[in-house]
Amino acid sequence: MRAGTGTAALWAGVCAVAVTGLLPATAVAEPVRVPGRGPLLVSVSGETAPPAGLAEGVQQAVADGFPGVLAYARDGERESRVAAGVADLATGERARPDQWFRIASNTKSFVSTVLLQLEGEGRLSLDDSVEKWLPGVVDGNGNDGSAITVRHLLNHTAGIYDPTTEPEFFAPYLEGHDRDYVYTPREVIARAVRHEPLFAPGSGWSYSNTNYLVAGLVIEAVTHHSASAEIRRRILAPLGLTDTAFPLTDPAIHGPHLHGYDFKHQDVTRFSPSYDWTAGAMISTVNDLAHFHRALFTGELLRPAQQRELLTTVQFPHAPAYGLGVQQMDVSCGAGPGTRTIGAWETDGGGPGFTSVSLTTTDGERQLVLVGNLYDLGADLKGEPPVPLSKGMMQAQTAALCG
Repeated sequence: MRAGTGTAALWAGVCAVAVTGLLPATAVAEPVRVPGRGPLLVSVSGETAPPAGLAEGVQQAVADGFPGVLAYARDGERESRVAAGVADLATGERARPDQWFRIASNTKSFVSTVLLQLEGEGRLSLDDSVEKWLPGVVDGNGNDGSAITVRHLLNHTAGIYDPTTEPEFFAPYLEGHDRDYVYTPREVIARAVRHEPLFAPGSGWSYSNTNYLVAGLVIEAVTHHSASAEIRRRILAPLGLTDTAFPLTDPAIHGPHLHGYDFKHQDVTRFSPSYDWTAGAMISTVNDLAHFHRALFTGELLRPAQQRELLTTVQFPHAPAYGLGVQQMDVSCGAGPGTRTIGAWETDGGGPGFTSVSLTTTDGERQLVLVGNLYDLGADLKGEPPVPLSKGMMQAQTAALCG
């Protein structure tokens, strides 16, 4: 899972593989120790007590190797927030539920929402070609923007190559140690179309951050405003998401925030978001992300026809049930024969220093947003697990969603 790449399968592994032991022990990080400080206690906030087992799961996730973990849970109108571990290893500052973090590919559901709103207003069609809105941008080496639709971009059936899977792409950051290095969206897209497409548009499925960079440019072509401005105007302002931001090139996180780490506990919080842009550059809190997804999955943000489009998933062998920036999945409520499962809509994000998942049950009654401040990009680029394997994450998921 490269930075900004969907991490649903990874999260399933984080939760389940730690139990089955299918991955090597070297993938498991050591628990965080803060010299001179006592045990890392769990903090709880909210009007109601957290679901039974949630606080214990979050605390276990810290013992499993995450420096800090945040969780938001909702059951009907009852909300609770839990944090454990540390936000900053250098100072020992404790993790708190109100702290900001990089949401990475959770950004994609904001982008798909804007494009669906534009379709609902009659300003574009999901069946419009990329070439119609961005002449010549996706062209060459077999890439043909006239054959790729907006829908193909949003459900990852476009077949466009993703250069963020290459170690060389991140060399300026990891080898050159220039965390402020800026890629423009068009530079990333140009790098992508130097490669032949992975398949003909609509004939397969492959997650590609490039799809959402192109989608961001389509927003700008249609509205004549920046994609970030449209997200603010259409989503952040109406929902009152004052703790969500969309930095373009600023590598810092401002205000109270988690620090992000790799397996060596190197602080990688400072990292240019430019390469990820509309594929994953946003920053938020568990509260704001949960508020947005509650509004999205209950139909508050989209017209009925576009809501159906959002939740229409692709059907390809070995592909996830991916809609338009969101994924449908079954959450296991136990282990062994006869285990009950619950359907949920999911978004996730993993990138330098941060990994997160947002789950909303298909009936809209329960939610979980779960965040850990460790994601090792270097390990990921080597094909190794980039996060600690964690029984605690599974425990937190079961507690919040299964009841």
